Amino acid sequence: MEAANRVGSGALPGQVPAPVRPIASIGTLGRHLTRRLVEIGVRDLFSVAGDFNLTLLDHPIAESELNLVGCRNELNAVYAAVGYARAKGVGACVVTFTVGGLNIINAIAGAYSKNLPVICIVGGPNSDDNGN
Repeated sequence: MEAANRVGSGALPGQVPAPVRPIASIGTLGRHLTRRLVEIGVRDLFSVAGDFNLTLLDHPIAESELNLVGCRNELNAVYAAVGYARAKGVGACVVTFTVGGLNIINAIAGAYSKNLPVICIVGGPNSDDNGN
């Protein structure tokens, strides 16, 4: 029974399992951003799905400690993050490239003027897509 409990731990009976590498050093930028948001206290991430952030949004969806809240447009997502920052201390949102990024400028400027910590992640084209 004891041996069955060790399956997958990588340790043989009588050995100490190898140390686990920090989460931040494993995986992709999206995984790292998601974990850091959770570490600083973000529990709700406001987002607008778009063609340049769909892969990124897979990471918050997979994170059990983070609730991905879909918004109708980018401005709504940022203002929701601003309200969240007022209530919880820090807010975050994810929008898409170009129009999405430009649509948030005034709301981010307003948050900055009030010293509200709002993190806005803007997806962009993959570097492999530049030639296309």
